[in-house]
Amino acid sequence: MKKTTSAIIAIFTFSAAMPAMSTPSSQATSRADATAVVRELRRIVTPNGVDRSEHLRIGGIDQFVSVRGRDRRNPILLVLHGGPGFPETPLAWWNTRDFEEYFTVVHWDQRGSGKTFLINDAEAVAPTMRPEQFITDTEELVSWLRNEFGRDKIFLLGHSWGSYVGLQFAKRRPEWLHAYIGVGQATNTPESERRGYALTLAAARRAGNAEAVSQLESIAPYAVPGQSIPLEKIVIERRWSDHFGGVMAYREGQVNGIASRLSPDYSDEDAAHVYDGNGYSQQYLLSVVLGIDLSGITRLQCPLILLEGRHDRTVNSDVAYEWFDRLRAPSKHFVWFEHSGHEVMSEEPAKVLASLLRYARPFAERSGDVAPEGLAFSEAGMGLGRK
Repeated sequence: MKKTTSAIIAIFTFSAAMPAMSTPSSQATSRADATAVVRELRRIVTPNGVDRSEHLRIGGIDQFVSVRGRDRRNPILLVLHGGPGFPETPLAWWNTRDFEEYFTVVHWDQRGSGKTFLINDAEAVAPTMRPEQFITDTEELVSWLRNEFGRDKIFLLGHSWGSYVGLQFAKRRPEWLHAYIGVGQATNTPESERRGYALTLAAARRAGNAEAVSQLESIAPYAVPGQSIPLEKIVIERRWSDHFGGVMAYREGQVNGIASRLSPDYSDEDAAHVYDGNGYSQQYLLSVVLGIDLSGITRLQCPLILLEGRHDRTVNSDVAYEWFDRLRAPSKHFVWFEHSGHEVMSEEPAKVLASLLRYARPFAERSGDVAPEGLAFSEAGMGLGRK
């Protein structure tokens, strides 16, 4: 009877406290209130943690960089975002948060993107919006990270457009990388575009969507060999590819953009304009990049890991696998994400982390580039299979 009474008292005490937790004064009533909650929940409080957001001088302009991790002694993971012009920083509070327990995660708003776009003169930056400049910018940032944190090597993760920049950097500076990690890896982009277009048109016909079929047929032939793809054709193809699940599996369109509404990395004013650089960047870069064929790269001097969505039609994952199969590297791993399209890190974030722990982090562990008390993750213990 005594135990029962104590339990009732404990339950009553907890229940009695609950109304105070839900008083109107504690509810988020504005974006600032909501982001303050998110900021506090993700605040790094560990003794060896790192949480830095700053503007670095890269390539002659100020560029926004965020560095976060529970232990600064863990290996560095630099994320190169896609687009062009679509920063990953607004998504970091929810899709790479857990990575920070095992990596020092670096997000960077590239030139023409996010905060970097907002703090620079767009007209002055325009002449530098060339693919080669982004590779040079990456080299500068990686050099800074190596010097600032006293590291010989880092991990580089390139997503979509960032995978073009990342692969080119991996060719140029393999000695600076534990491994290069490609997500939505761009290889033969004209062939990727042709296959994506064909799959989207087939999906439109299956759905009986007359508007989609009409618009897609109006841009045929699409991705003609030897010719650049006009931006207006790309816009139509992407509209319907996104609609039929080519960017996020099982969804009409994508929801990544709404994450910025709660991102504590952006003020209210910045959040309203965080994707202003998307259209700006694409007018200079998209047509150029979609004409690039990297399938002639048949050898890398650093380990390679590809994480690919089975349903990705934005950057065709079958084309990426065919390239991977031919490539020679000191080590290589390919992981299929069966429930993802193009946004693997947002669609299956836990599996991405598990893949990084199994295939990437051991390279750092073997070289001593981890926190001394960090756990070791061997292939035998992870339960992931290569397909």
